[in-house]
Amino acid sequence: MRCLCYNPLLCGSEREKLARLSQMSAEDNVGEATTAEVLAEVERRRAAAAPAVGERQRRIVILADRFVFWLSKHWLAVFNTLALLYVGLPILAPVLMYLGAVRPAAAIHLIYKPLCHQMPHRSWFLFGPQFAYTLEYLTAHTGIEPLSTSSETAFLIRTAIGYGEKSLGYKVALCQRDVAIYGAIFLAGLLYSLGRRRLRPLPWWGYVLGLLPMAADGGYQLFSSLVPYLFPDFPISPYESTSLTRTITGGIFGLVTIWLAYPYVQETMDEFSDTLHQRFGWE
Repeated sequence: MRCLCYNPLLCGSEREKLARLSQMSAEDNVGEATTAEVLAEVERRRAAAAPAVGERQRRIVILADRFVFWLSKHWLAVFNTLALLYVGLPILAPVLMYLGAVRPAAAIHLIYKPLCHQMPHRSWFLFGPQFAYTLEYLTAHTGIEPLSTSSETAFLIRTAIGYGEKSLGYKVALCQRDVAIYGAIFLAGLLYSLGRRRLRPLPWWGYVLGLLPMAADGGYQLFSSLVPYLFPDFPISPYESTSLTRTITGGIFGLVTIWLAYPYVQETMDEFSDTLHQRFGWE
């Protein structure tokens, strides 16, 4: 028989197949819609729960940004204060000893002990007849028999003298070279505040030149003190730098360090300040 469907190209069996396919497609669409609704509900609930956690994180981030913005405006004062404290506390130690406050002075010496050798013949003394003493003078003063090397004798003298005494004065808790380095860092920081945005960074070759005097003075001193242990028969005499050379070389090193570093720090802090100003409008 002839097919009576509207489309003469399709017979009844063909139409049945097409109907089944349409029904399956409709069911799939219902399933897709249901899945979309579930995903939408999950996103809605997630968005509803997010503000509590997000708000706390936002506050932490804003506080951190506030601190960075404040530091970008006052970093030089912070750095200068830290430098003053670092070099000032060791100088305070002999003052406390002189006033009879032994425990606070001993605490300062203990804090700086891992940071400096604190050898008496390379340290400043306050409230005594001299500001500095040679190893030979301290050896005679303490009555210690010189050992085979000057380094061994120096360690014995450091133990014997301790924080100082009335006849010698009281010892600063940092050696002369360290006092010069950090004292120069503090003073250079004060000078930098006068023209902080006009000073260009020191070239690297200039920094190396500023480092060489201290490296030569301290390096040769260290080398000459190690030779007797490594090569006992090597014909070299121990070299001992003077208070003046330690102060000059340490001061130069502290000065060139600030000249190199602070202009770069200023540039970085200006970038932080500008970025946060544009983002939050902070002044």
